[in-house]
Amino acid sequence: MKRNITLGLFLVFCFSGFTQSTGLRVYQIFQDKCATCHSNADPQSGLDLEGSGTTEIERAAAVYQNIVGVSPDNAFAAAQGYSQVYPGRPDRSFIFRKINEDLEETISLDAEEKQNMPPNGQEDLTDVEKELIRQWILFGAPPQGEVVEEELLEDYYNKNGIQSFPDGAPDAPDVAEGFQIKMGPFYLKPSGEPGDELEYFQKYEVDLPEDLEVNRIDIKIAGSSHHFILYNFPSQFGANQIPPGLRLNSNHSDISLIAAVQEKTDLRLPEGTAFFWDKKMNFDLNSHYINYSLGNTFQAEAYINVYTQPKGTAVQEMKTELYANTSIFIDNDENLVTESAVDGQFTGGQDQEIYLWGIMGHTHKYGKSYKAWTRENGEKKDLIYDAGCAEGVPDCAFSSFDYQHIPMRYFEPLMPLSTVGSSSIYHEASWLNDGDKPVGFGPTSDDEMMVLILMYLQDTTGLYVNTNTEEVAFSKQSGVKVFPNPMFDQTTFEFSPELGKVDLSIYNILGGELFRETNITESAYQLDRGLLNAGMYVYQIRGKDGIVRSGKLMVKD
Repeated sequence: MKRNITLGLFLVFCFSGFTQSTGLRVYQIFQDKCATCHSNADPQSGLDLEGSGTTEIERAAAVYQNIVGVSPDNAFAAAQGYSQVYPGRPDRSFIFRKINEDLEETISLDAEEKQNMPPNGQEDLTDVEKELIRQWILFGAPPQGEVVEEELLEDYYNKNGIQSFPDGAPDAPDVAEGFQIKMGPFYLKPSGEPGDELEYFQKYEVDLPEDLEVNRIDIKIAGSSHHFILYNFPSQFGANQIPPGLRLNSNHSDISLIAAVQEKTDLRLPEGTAFFWDKKMNFDLNSHYINYSLGNTFQAEAYINVYTQPKGTAVQEMKTELYANTSIFIDNDENLVTESAVDGQFTGGQDQEIYLWGIMGHTHKYGKSYKAWTRENGEKKDLIYDAGCAEGVPDCAFSSFDYQHIPMRYFEPLMPLSTVGSSSIYHEASWLNDGDKPVGFGPTSDDEMMVLILMYLQDTTGLYVNTNTEEVAFSKQSGVKVFPNPMFDQTTFEFSPELGKVDLSIYNILGGELFRETNITESAYQLDRGLLNAGMYVYQIRGKDGIVRSGKLMVKD
C-alpha cells in the first residue's frame, strides 16, 4: 500500500508539471466521452476513468495508475496479454481497441472482447480524439509532456492530410505463414517547417510461440521514406534498457542488424537459408520519413510482413552486418569529397570465408557515389558493387546515383569472400556539399552517412551439395550431386528425376557467366575443365520447377 501511495504522489507531481500535457488531455477526453459509464462511483467492468481526488491533476494521476500496465477484467483480453493501456502498443491496449472502431484497420475486436465503445446512443470519439489517444500510447503513455500537437492531428484529419498508404494497410500474411508488424503512424509537418523530417525508433516485442526460422521479410514503406531498418536486441538485458514507445534517440548499446532497405523491398532468402529467431526476440524498428508536401500534414507508417517456417527447415543461417564510417567530414566548398573504409569483421571472427548474398551502401542527399571492392593482401582488387548502376551491378554504361533509392546487389549464386589475413572488403563513398555549412555523420538528411550493409552465410554445407565424402548423396534442397569436387580435368553433375529438363551455368566469383548448357535431359552431365583456371567457381542449375540451385565448384591443377 505504501508503494501505491508513493507512486500516486509521483504521478501527481508528473501531471502537475505541465498544465496541458498529452496525458492530461487524454484524461479530459475520457471525462467527456467515457466517464458516464466508467465513473469513480460506479465503474463498469471495474474500469474507473474518472478517478478520485480533489483536483483534476489528482484524478488524472489516479486514472493513470488504474490503466497503464493494468490487466483488463475481460478474460479474453487478459489471456492475450493486453493491458488497459500497454505503453508503446495500441494494438495491445484494450481501451484503444474498444474505442478504435474504424481508425486503425489492422485492429478488429474479437467477439469475446464485446462491443466497441462508447456504446450506441452515446457520443462517439472523433478521429482526432482517437488519434490523440493512440499517439499517447505509441509514445509510451508518458504522464507528462506533449508527444504530438493536437493541431497537427486536426490538420491531418480535417484538411486533406496525406497517407503513406492511401489504398489502405497492406494485406498481412496468412496466420499459417507468418505475421505482420506495424510501425506508426507518426505525423510530419508540411515541408519547410520544423518537424517535416523525422526518424523514430521503437522497441517491439514479437512474442513468438516458439523458436522459428524466417525465410522472407516483405518491407512496405512509402516513396517518401528515406529508410527502414530492422534491428534486434541480442540479449534481454539490452532490450530492458530501452523504454517502450517511439523515441528519437537510438540508444544502441546492445543491438544487431537484421535488414535495412531504402525503398519497399521483398527480401526472399535463398533456398535452404533463413534468419534464426528465438521466441524471446525483441526488435528495434527504425523508420525515417520526409514530408515533401508544402501544405499538407503527412501520416508516416511502415509495415513488415514476416514469413516463418519451423525450426530446422533451413540448413544455413543468414547473417547481416552494418559498417559505419562515422569519421566522415564533408566541407561545403562544392568540391567532391571521397572517403574510404576497410571492413571485414564478421560474426564468428575475422579469419574466415563468407558467402555474400546482398550488399548495399547508404548516404544522404549530398552523396554522389558508393562502391565496394574485394580486398586481398592489403590491396583493393575486384569491384563488386556500384550504387550508380542498376541493381548495384558494376560496369554499367550510364551511372546515375540516387541517394533516395540506393540499390542492393544480390549475388545468386552466392559470392565467396575471404577475410583471412589482410583480405576483407574495401568501400568508398563520394559527396558534393553545396549546402550552407559543413556536415559530418548524423541521422537526418541535413547530416551525412557512410554505411555499408552485407548479408551473407558463414557456410554453404548442406545447401546444394555435400562434398565431405567420396560417396556424395543428392542434396535434400537441390536434388543435385557433383563428383569429384574439387575437380581436376572433369567432373559429373547428376540430377534427381524430379528436376526434369535442366539448364547448367558456371560463373566466376564476380558473377560472370563462363559456361552454359541448356535443356539437359539426361540424368548426368560430364563437364570438362576446358579453359577453367584453378580456383573457385559457382554452378547454377535451374530445373523444370523454375527454382535456381547453386553451389561451389573447386578446380585444382
